[in-house]
Amino acid sequence: MHHTNVAARAAIAITLIPLTLAACSSAATGTSPSASPSAGNEVTVVTHDSFAVPDAVVAKFEADSGIKVTFVAPGDAGTLVNQLILTKDAPLGDVAYGVDNTFATRASQAGIFADYTSTMPAAADAAAYAVPGVSGLTAVDFSDVCLNYDLAAFEGTGIPAPQTLDDLTLPAYKNMISVTNPATSSPGLAFLLATIAEKGDAWPQYWAALKANGLRVTASWSDSYYTDFSAPNYKGDRPIVLSYASSPPSEVIDGKPTTAAMLDTCFRQVEYVGVLKGAKHPLAAQKVVDWMLSDDFQAALPDNMYVYPVSTSVTVPAEWTKYAPLATNPWTIDPATIDAHRDEWIKEWTQVVQP
Repeated sequence: MHHTNVAARAAIAITLIPLTLAACSSAATGTSPSASPSAGNEVTVVTHDSFAVPDAVVAKFEADSGIKVTFVAPGDAGTLVNQLILTKDAPLGDVAYGVDNTFATRASQAGIFADYTSTMPAAADAAAYAVPGVSGLTAVDFSDVCLNYDLAAFEGTGIPAPQTLDDLTLPAYKNMISVTNPATSSPGLAFLLATIAEKGDAWPQYWAALKANGLRVTASWSDSYYTDFSAPNYKGDRPIVLSYASSPPSEVIDGKPTTAAMLDTCFRQVEYVGVLKGAKHPLAAQKVVDWMLSDDFQAALPDNMYVYPVSTSVTVPAEWTKYAPLATNPWTIDPATIDAHRDEWIKEWTQVVQP
């Protein structure tokens, strides 16, 4: 689940609403004969509560396709998957977006997605992020979850900015770190997986060392980032917080960066879209999957959801090249391995960190 900075929040035109209410985006407009949606051309997209795409991008798709798109959001990425599984016999919608590589195998094994392979040009790019053995999911975007730090907190202090996971257990960084709970936060789970990927069976001891060094754990990304972060825009008391490699461009003030990402601590997160089995409007749903691979949708991802598009035919904002480089060698774990051990890892983490 990805973050949205304060300024961007105000600009987002789509409001996600609880599943108990009806949702609708802008009415379709256009002059083509197909531009008047019929009952068979209404598609409900079930997504997570950080989904954001400009209203104009939605309206253009509706006008061009004659498909009316509705968005509903049951919660974060983990909640999304659980709800999709619980309701698979009476699907919440036609399309689901936001299942990531930490939950893809679970979603696949539950049989909630129909097979569909897009023929859009960007589908070839998306295939590079496919989960082995999983069909019905098409990659839309990716990002690196990693620790960020407040540049000013280390300038002139004699304490170098931290670079590695091991640095964080040193006394120099005591009481500096805020991360999110992997049981309640998808970035938190991604960071736990990064530590497991690096430390192997010794990961519980690593977390015990972090705890002994004054680690703070919060329930959500926004708690760590907006409340705890000591960066100038937030003024919390923790100079090292869990976020994304794509966060620093949002913190540039007067042309100068105020934060940076620790690229040796990153876990690569990929988000997928798929047509739900039992969709009321499966053909229209396939067109929505295609739309998410279109240049219009892909180009909107960085500024609205702070993630990288899978398509290589769109360019990311110039400031991303400068302030949001991706990790060269991000930590990864096979999705099937994650699925087999996720629950036990979270349980053991809880016993170590929050007994």
